[in-house]
Amino acid sequence: MRSFTQHAGSAGLLAAVASAFCFGGSGPFAKPLITAGFTPLQVAWIRLAGGALLMLPFAFRHVSALRRAPWLLLGYGLFAIAGVQTSYFAAIASIPVAVALLVEFLGPVLVLGWIRFVRRRPVTRRAAGGIGLALAGLACVVEIGAGMRFDALGLLLALAAAGCQAAYFLLSDSSAEIDPRALASYGLLIGAAVVTVLARPWEMDWALLAGSVELAGAALPAALAAAWMVLVSTVLAYLTGIVAVRRLSPPVAGAVAFLEPVVATLLAWLLLGERLGPWQLAGGALILAGAYVAQRAAPAEAETPLVPESGSSAR
Repeated sequence: MRSFTQHAGSAGLLAAVASAFCFGGSGPFAKPLITAGFTPLQVAWIRLAGGALLMLPFAFRHVSALRRAPWLLLGYGLFAIAGVQTSYFAAIASIPVAVALLVEFLGPVLVLGWIRFVRRRPVTRRAAGGIGLALAGLACVVEIGAGMRFDALGLLLALAAAGCQAAYFLLSDSSAEIDPRALASYGLLIGAAVVTVLARPWEMDWALLAGSVELAGAALPAALAAAWMVLVSTVLAYLTGIVAVRRLSPPVAGAVAFLEPVVATLLAWLLLGERLGPWQLAGGALILAGAYVAQRAAPAEAETPLVPESGSSAR
């Protein structure tokens, strides 16, 4: 019995790491498509529509979720899927992938700000310390002392992605009754429907997919980069995340999810040549440490937990 439990735990940990790797690869493979001529909205649509199509069997299997929690699924699709993806992809069009993702991971900090200043509930000292760490890290990442050399609009879009992630955390108290596969499949369907209206895919230059993009100094078929986003960074990412949640506790699975910015930083360096300086790397470590502390230090007075019941991040 003990060996079975250990095996399940090991399999869950491997699945959680794989999920973080898959999610972390979305930006490094999406940015070359944007550089090739697609708009960020169009790239987001390719990812969401392809993912929704492949996750459709789960939607049919869990159709009862639509009757049980329609507003939760709508909020998840609008914020955790459409809002996060469109904001993140728009951000990486003008700022480095790693910077955009690190700023996005301020979501738990924004949740605590909402609890403190909107709900007017006190937060613990530990949570306040996490906020301080994350904000100090943000100052290092965007290089405030050097005049914030990154594009201001790109940083605002990354903050918008963080806000959408925070909205997901605030919705998470109602997700315990919903199967994570239902959340993922219907979230992708709703998100794809919303982005379809904005991206207008019927006006896309589909010939760009027949061309090539540059990754790691080499030419790669654009269609292959798009397939990676759909198959690996969406479908495989969600499925391995579901396995991780089933095999591990939500706090452990959520903690492993913080590997995602690390993976994105390494892939952006290897594939796109985007390097972060020492201060930015230190700032990124502070952001992740602060966000982790904030996510685990939910105040007892708060009605909404900061850790999603599904144990996964909004992405």
